Amino acid sequence: MPFFILSILIQVGLVIHIIKTGRNTIWIWVVVLLPLAGPIAYVAVEVLPELFGSRGARRLMSNAKRTIDPTGDLRTAHMRLRATDSIDSRRRVADELCNAGKYDEAAEYYRLALTGLYEHDPHLLLGLARAQFALGEATHARETLDRLIKENPDFKSSDGHLLYARALEAEGDTPKACEEFATLAKYYPGAEARYRYAVLLRKTGDEKGAHDVLSQLLNDAELATKHYRKAQSEWLTLAKRDLPNS
Repeated sequence: MPFFILSILIQVGLVIHIIKTGRNTIWIWVVVLLPLAGPIAYVAVEVLPELFGSRGARRLMSNAKRTIDPTGDLRTAHMRLRATDSIDSRRRVADELCNAGKYDEAAEYYRLALTGLYEHDPHLLLGLARAQFALGEATHARETLDRLIKENPDFKSSDGHLLYARALEAEGDTPKACEEFATLAKYYPGAEARYRYAVLLRKTGDEKGAHDVLSQLLNDAELATKHYRKAQSEWLTLAKRDLPNS
């Protein structure tokens, strides 16, 4: 009985905290309907990160929020847009629509933001290209990236470069795609670029080239940190699968 009473008191205290601090009201249901897991989740996601404020804690909070309330950030972005119709608020809505897989709507919001002084903004153009590529519009994505490069020659983005190479591959321009992937393989921070390069080489019939790229990728991963291997586990697993006798 004492434990039951303590549990109720904790729940009531957390509900009050949720209301007073303006947290998402969905937390009230989580805390009330999940007497043990709910309070623990709320403290871990909302309270502790606020106390410690570390980058890792903020990342944990963001991931947990998306799991519990997948559309929360999108709703917040829409609310901010209604309150203040600015380029930044449009971009935030577009970004969240992309995160939610609503690429048609995201593309429209990126276009709405690409006006005036922001007509050639590299971040907005990159976002638009991502949405276009996700919609299967490889040529439009590549053209958007060409526009980005022309208007912002000093802008650098490894992810944008990877998207450009993938767009070329999807268009069927294999020689040019190979050139871009070969450059990417030298500096891209993750394993994805080299893995995709190896796959493309294999498609062209260059089995030795593909083997060499995958072998080097896995050898480098062995010398990398545990954090890197965990973060790149998806691509490293695929590389091991595709490399005979690895």
